[in-house]
Amino acid sequence: MKWVPELKQNRYLNNVDIHLHQGCNENLRSRFETSSQPKPNYNSKPPICISYKSPLFGTNLEAPLALVKEFEEMRLIFSLIFTLLLARSSSVRVIQEVDQLKHTALHLPLYHVKGRHDSDQTSETPLPFSEALALDRTRVMFLNSRLEKKNLTAAHPIVKSRGSGRLIDQKSVDVPLNPGLSLGIANYYTKVGLGTPPTYYPVVVDTGSSFSWIQCAPCKVYCHPQIGPYFNPSTSRTYQKLSCDARQCSALEVATLNNPGCTSSNVCVYVTTYGDMSTSIGYLSQDSLSLGSGQALSNFVFGCGQDNEGLFGKSAGLFGLARNNLSMFSQLSTKYGNIFSYCLPTNTPVGKIGSGGFLSIGKTSSSSKKFTPMLSEPRDPTLYYLKLSAISVAGRKLGVAASDYSVPTVIDSGTTISRLTTSVYKALRRELVRIISSKYRVTEAYSILDACFKGSFDEISKIVPTVQLIFQGGADLDLTPHNVIIEVENGTTCLGFADNSGLSDFAIIGNQQQQTFEVLYDLSNSRIGFATGGCQ
Repeated sequence: MKWVPELKQNRYLNNVDIHLHQGCNENLRSRFETSSQPKPNYNSKPPICISYKSPLFGTNLEAPLALVKEFEEMRLIFSLIFTLLLARSSSVRVIQEVDQLKHTALHLPLYHVKGRHDSDQTSETPLPFSEALALDRTRVMFLNSRLEKKNLTAAHPIVKSRGSGRLIDQKSVDVPLNPGLSLGIANYYTKVGLGTPPTYYPVVVDTGSSFSWIQCAPCKVYCHPQIGPYFNPSTSRTYQKLSCDARQCSALEVATLNNPGCTSSNVCVYVTTYGDMSTSIGYLSQDSLSLGSGQALSNFVFGCGQDNEGLFGKSAGLFGLARNNLSMFSQLSTKYGNIFSYCLPTNTPVGKIGSGGFLSIGKTSSSSKKFTPMLSEPRDPTLYYLKLSAISVAGRKLGVAASDYSVPTVIDSGTTISRLTTSVYKALRRELVRIISSKYRVTEAYSILDACFKGSFDEISKIVPTVQLIFQGGADLDLTPHNVIIEVENGTTCLGFADNSGLSDFAIIGNQQQQTFEVLYDLSNSRIGFATGGCQ
C-alpha cells in the first residue's frame, strides 16, 4: 500500500490517522456503487476500505479501496476527497469552527498564470484555448447533470414578478465586463467591492450560478492564488456571519445543491460544488456590496470562503446571476428592478480582444431590442431558457424538421461554445464546411471543435456567410464571422459550434455566439431581448 503515505500528504489528511480495514459501511458503500464513478470489483469478498477522520467536518469518512485505486495519483486524491465530501453533505453537522482547524499550506496549482498584480488585474500568461475548451466541456456536463435531476429546485420560489412592486431605487448600476482568459478562466469577470470601507476584487459573473462567494482571509483551510489580496472580514465595519437559523441558510440547499452545515457556535456553513470538482466551503455572510463608484446594497448575502479548490484561475470568487433568491442579481433586483443586461466583448485566443463589455442591473432602454419569451424548465428553473426555432445560412433555413429544435435551450454566459442538437448541428456544419472548404483545406479537429480549416481568421472570415439564429416570437441573432469561426491557433480556424451528443435533450446558446450583442433579461415581463452593437 505504498500510495497511503502519498494520501497523507494531502492537506485534508495531514496529521490524522488513515486506517485500512475489511468491510465498508454498507450505506456509504451503496452510495459509491450508485454513483457515476467506476464500480469497484469486489470479487465476492468484503472490500478493503480506507477511512479517516475529516478535519473539516469532524466526522469519520471512508471509501472502498478498490474504487480509489482505479484512479491515477492526482485524480485519486481529488476524487476521494470530493466524493466523500458529497457523500456526507446530506447529514453534515460541523462540530468545530473552521478558524480553529490545524492545516498545512499544500497547494497543487492547476494553472500557471503569472499575475502582474497591477491596476488592470490581469496576468501575463492567458489561459490556453485548448484548456478553455476542456473547461467548457466540463461545465456543459455539469449543466447536464443538473437537468438530469428532475424537479431539482421546483419547490423553491424563484424571482419572477418582483419588479411589479414599488422599488427603492429604479435607477441602474453599471460595471465593466471583461474576458477572463488573462485571469486563467474561460468566463467573464468584473470588479466588485465588499465591506466598509470597500475593497475591490475581480470575480467571475455567471448566469448559470445561484450563489455568490469570495475568498476570505485567513483562509484557514485553503485559498487558491488570486490577483490582489483576499477579502479580510476583520477590516470591514459592517461584516457579519449569518446564523443557522437565518432564512438564507435554509435556502442554501437549492442555491448550492448541497445541504448547509452548522458550527458549534451556530454559524451557517455553505458548501458549493461544481462539475469539475471545484468547490468552495465557508461561512454564510452579509456585508455591504459596492458596484462601480458607489454602494449598491448594504446587506448583501454571500459566502466567505475558507476552503476554495479548483479551476477558478486567479479570480477572487464567483458571483451568480441565476434565477434564485440568493443570486447577486436577485438581491440587487429589490433595489434596481427585475431586469439586467450585459454585453460580452470579443474574446479570441488569437488576435485582438474586444472592449466595452458591461453588466447593467436595473432600468434600461428596450426600444432597439428584439424579444423572445423567457421560458422555464422544471428540471432546473434557476437557468434561463428560450426557444430556438430555426437557423439560416446566407438567408436560407437549414433543411431540418421543426421538431429537431424542440428541446429546452439554455442561454448561458458561462458556456463558451453553443451546443446544438445533433441533427441541427450536422446540417449547419455541412453547409458551412461546403462553403469554406471550397477555398480552404479541412484539417483535423481541435478539442471539441470538429470542423477546422487551414487559414487565419482574417482570411477565412471573408467568405463566411451570415448565420442567423431565429427564436420564437421573431427575435434573432445575426451572427458575424467573429461569432461563427474561431482561430484556435495561428493558421487554424474552426467553427464555433458543437453538437450535444452525450447530453440530455437540451441545447445551449454559449457566449461565443453572444459576443458583441447586448443581451437583456427582463424577468418582470418574462422575456429575453437582443440588440446589435452593444460592445466590440
